[in-house]
Amino acid sequence: MGAVVGRPESPKSVWTPETKLEAKMVEAMQRRATVGSALKSFNSIILKFPKIDESLRNCKAIFEQFDEDSNGAIDHEELKKCFQKLEINFTEEEINDLFEACDINEDLGMKFNEFIVLLCLVYLFKDDPTALQAKSRMGMPKLEATFETLVDAFVFLDKNKDGYVSKSEMVQAINESGERSSGRIAMKRFEEMDWDKNGMVNFKEFLFAFTRWVGIDDNDEDEEEEEDGEQD
Repeated sequence: MGAVVGRPESPKSVWTPETKLEAKMVEAMQRRATVGSALKSFNSIILKFPKIDESLRNCKAIFEQFDEDSNGAIDHEELKKCFQKLEINFTEEEINDLFEACDINEDLGMKFNEFIVLLCLVYLFKDDPTALQAKSRMGMPKLEATFETLVDAFVFLDKNKDGYVSKSEMVQAINESGERSSGRIAMKRFEEMDWDKNGMVNFKEFLFAFTRWVGIDDNDEDEEEEEDGEQD
């Protein structure tokens, strides 16, 4: 008999969240994992990259709308206004925790890719019916569908449904795809996700890696610099 879902029998295999936000993330992901994933292979995730990239880039207009001083980053006050406008009712502490978690450069401002990760985390946390209706009223149904695909991809990788992706789970997922060099690919992908090098990947780390995989992180600043150069 296997262990109870999400609660491994061996205490060694239990991973303790480091922050309240991470605990909330893990709990939400464990809850979502009970539904299962529609994805059947890692290749099916890769095939969705172009569509995901396009959908996330369409989020740029939302980002620019709330970047009131047009400095290419959303600061703490701008984020609070953004939440008010989008009818996201989070406490001051929750907003602070989200900002701190997604401002990975610690420059007190969220770049576009960090903003995408934050919105996806908000989507994960607000999983009650009224919240979903509120998000639809924001005019983001396509973005919501993309976020659901990202959640689905994480659930697919999280084989033991504990809210984290381990190295062995990544190897298993890529082995199932039938790639010859699956072990090497799995290690490379896992290293790209495991930012803090603790051997376990949470949903936030997965999202930051995913934005890089589809090309969001690489091209944005280059495009902005080119536009600035053309204007000079």
